[in-house]
Amino acid sequence: MCRIAAFRLLLPSAIFATLAVASQLVAQMVFAAQIPALQISQQAPTSVPRQPDVSQSLQLTPEERGNMLLAEKHYQAAVEAYKKAPQNSADVWNRMGIAYQQLFNVNEALRCFQVSLKLNPRNGNVLNNIGTIYVSLKNYHTAEGYYRKALKLEPHSAAILKNYGTELMLRGKYKQGGQMYAEAIAEDPTAFQGSSGFSIADPTSTRDRGAMNYYMAKTCARAGMKVAAIDYLRRALSEGYVNPQKIIADDEFASLRGTPDFEKLLAAQKRP
Repeated sequence: MCRIAAFRLLLPSAIFATLAVASQLVAQMVFAAQIPALQISQQAPTSVPRQPDVSQSLQLTPEERGNMLLAEKHYQAAVEAYKKAPQNSADVWNRMGIAYQQLFNVNEALRCFQVSLKLNPRNGNVLNNIGTIYVSLKNYHTAEGYYRKALKLEPHSAAILKNYGTELMLRGKYKQGGQMYAEAIAEDPTAFQGSSGFSIADPTSTRDRGAMNYYMAKTCARAGMKVAAIDYLRRALSEGYVNPQKIIADDEFASLRGTPDFEKLLAAQKRP
């Protein structure tokens, strides 16, 4: 499923790779039209570790125990385990920050991310995670600075591109945000499909979702994702941002013309 970009928090070398969950999930569609959630990043395997038996559990290091608890979403217990792990590990501090963020303790999450960054200043994933903190605080200018720094280190990261795109959208820079989304899809065609793992509070609840959905429809249309584009157009129409005439006149939707679902969408809008 495809959501308008979630903000991803990135975890370096640990348990699971990219984690993303939107705060308010839209009904299940092939591509769900929704403003993307903030995505937590981490450079790691995509699978969640299997629950060890009792004897194995006793042999886990504090960091491994923290990883297991974080994967199982026992966030407070994960924090306590990480506190006993080596404190000179940037990865430990990053994952501890993610656990705190899931507990809505933004101050402690930011402190952990900053310690992680101090231990490893060239970690684009942590810079991304700090960016998501500032977006959730609506400090978009500061967030943009961190995303720019993150992209200098990780220029091909679909997660960071997606997060940066959403941050731009939140400031009304729809065309620039749409370009970031397009770059994210170019790096990873599945960047907006599905979601699992962690999320942070949806920063778009009071924003103009209609415009975001319209520009996301453009992004999907350019990428050849016709079903997704139509779903985003449907939402933009329902939110009153756009009318059928504007859609028909927009050449970026030329590839959709003549497709049954697109014609049905437009026909439905003409009914009294």
